[in-house]
Amino acid sequence: MTRIAFYPGTFDPVTNGHIDLLRGALAVADKVVVAIGVHPGKAPLFSLAERRAMVADMIKGLGKIDAKRASSVTFDGLAVAAARKAGATILIRGLRDANDFDYEMQMAGTNQTLDAGLHTVFLPASPAVRHITATLVRQIASMGGDVSPFVPASVAKIIARRLSR
Repeated sequence: MTRIAFYPGTFDPVTNGHIDLLRGALAVADKVVVAIGVHPGKAPLFSLAERRAMVADMIKGLGKIDAKRASSVTFDGLAVAAARKAGATILIRGLRDANDFDYEMQMAGTNQTLDAGLHTVFLPASPAVRHITATLVRQIASMGGDVSPFVPASVAKIIARRLSR
């Protein structure tokens, strides 16, 4: 049986932390579906098309073997429904600190109630990327700071273009 993991997020923008988590997900699953969430209540910095391109670059950057095991989709409803549609039995969630743990435990319990066949797997962020959040990247960029230590080079270029408008 193929173990399919579902890795949801907004990816606004893709960070080195996202890449770290995707590599971890590939270590525990045969296939990983990176799911780009569209939430009507959120106003992302990047369009859905831009985020899809960033995720595609992230997957391509994994190398030929791992890139074949990863794909991406978009979703605009419940993550559990989108995971079910993707055939996933594993929901990947990253943990940076205790605050993440408390929130993610609540979400895992809720998701388990909504779909008992979907099991949340928590992956701790590697120490080198534990401090990175997309929110902080957007804040640093909006204030003219250098985001290159936190994102892939291709994403840093996209951010620079966006903010130079």
